[in-house]
Amino acid sequence: MFFISSNDNAKIAVYDLNSEGIKTIILVHGWPLSHKMFEYQIPSLLHSGYRIISIDLRGFGNSDVTSFGYNYNQFATDLYCVIYSLNLTNFDLLGFSMGGAIVTRYMQLYRGYGVRKLCLCDAAVPSYCKSINNPYGQSIESTNKLINLGYNDRPALNEYFGSIFFYKQHSNPFKNWMQNLNNSASGLGEMSSLIALKNENVFNDLKHIHVQTGIFHGKEDKICPFEMAKIMNNSINNSIIFAFEKAGHGAFYDAKDRFNKKLVEFLLN
Repeated sequence: MFFISSNDNAKIAVYDLNSEGIKTIILVHGWPLSHKMFEYQIPSLLHSGYRIISIDLRGFGNSDVTSFGYNYNQFATDLYCVIYSLNLTNFDLLGFSMGGAIVTRYMQLYRGYGVRKLCLCDAAVPSYCKSINNPYGQSIESTNKLINLGYNDRPALNEYFGSIFFYKQHSNPFKNWMQNLNNSASGLGEMSSLIALKNENVFNDLKHIHVQTGIFHGKEDKICPFEMAKIMNNSINNSIIFAFEKAGHGAFYDAKDRFNKKLVEFLLN
């Protein structure tokens, strides 16, 4: 792990595996997780010869907790600062959930600088909440209730979120591990970015995506319903949906083996 400073001097934690890999992929985690969520994808990517760069978003994992800056523009700028500092070009970019919205904003704000292929995984795109462009999102009212819960009992918020995250039942040790990842976020980062999730919309950013895009989505996703994948597919030229049966928001684990297989196939073809 090392740190790269963003435009406001916030230190972003960066993890660089297999720096001699012949291909590069950047992984951007979702809310309220950290880079550790990709533990079960990393072996398949390494086996395929990838250099894997992952980050902790500001306020999460080992990155700085800042007073402000928990919005998609700043998150995308943090990502750009990492990319620019490492002199990365011709890389693949993957974003999960809120991370999917962040990489979508990156494609608009920085004109897709350096991106070869894009992966949107159970992405909060075009918006987390219902909007004119997304009738399938969460309601403002239910999200406000989550925000109120988090400000009063953040571990309870994380426990509830974890209870609807997967479609399948997984072991208690695994669920405890996920809960610990959620709880490791800073309160300021987690709650401020939940407000961003409620308010932000990247629908207009989709037309700025001009690279081959894989849309990986669980059919039983209760957080970002599968119908949102269809909106992405209809709005992004040269995109393809990979649908995962009996998989929820955490399709990366509910359908782990098939998810990893399809991800690698998409990247290498």
